[in-house]
Amino acid sequence: MLKTRVMPCLLLDGSRLVKTVKFKDPNYVGDPVNAVMIYNEKEVDELIFLDINASKVQREPPFEIITKIATECFMPFTYGGGIKNIEQMKRIFSLGVEKLAINSHAVTDPTLITRGAELFGNQSIVVAIDVKKTWAGAYKVYTHGGTKNTGLDPVEWAKKAESLGAGEILLTSIDRDGTWEGYDTDLIHMVSTSVTIPIIASGGAGKVDDFGKAVAAGASAVAAGSMVVYHGPARGVLINFPFRQQLEKVLK
Repeated sequence: MLKTRVMPCLLLDGSRLVKTVKFKDPNYVGDPVNAVMIYNEKEVDELIFLDINASKVQREPPFEIITKIATECFMPFTYGGGIKNIEQMKRIFSLGVEKLAINSHAVTDPTLITRGAELFGNQSIVVAIDVKKTWAGAYKVYTHGGTKNTGLDPVEWAKKAESLGAGEILLTSIDRDGTWEGYDTDLIHMVSTSVTIPIIASGGAGKVDDFGKAVAAGASAVAAGSMVVYHGPARGVLINFPFRQQLEKVLK
């Protein structure tokens, strides 16, 4: 296993597997369970599943599809989307999920981070931070599928999330999502140097070299979306994952 984790970040819209560009225009890419079976064969170390609309439309997490994913998944996986209380957390963990990513409701009720960490352990609680630049170039935290500007500074919010008990940060650049342009290394550096917990960089991966650049900027792990569901920027669907030899060239 590589020291640096490389994980597919897969987007759910209920039971459908989709991919967005800058958090917009979700494109259907297939059945999530079929994707899991392919990633099993490719011996991927870890997966992330995020429901992009659960919080936006006030819908509960898709427990049925989470159950199906957990049944087929050979590797640890994180689920995020629509999680707003401890009861939901307990139910999702009981299905076989290893970690939970909380975003919108972590902002509206920060005590959810602490309560989750106390009950299930810090290592099980990931705070997902979605970030977008304003017209003036300032970084701001967005919630509810990238539709609500909270006004929060990502560095300050990451520091608070850590102090509340988060064990990991999933840091996503909305501006880079689905663009194949590479990660926002400035954002990664800003946040990673402000906290001691691991940062998973997300948003913009277009080639294996981008993983190395994210790690050099301070990421402890990297997540990829378009790269692992498409065959190139033309968005021809192909569930895939880089060969181990490719990863070893840029990661230790």
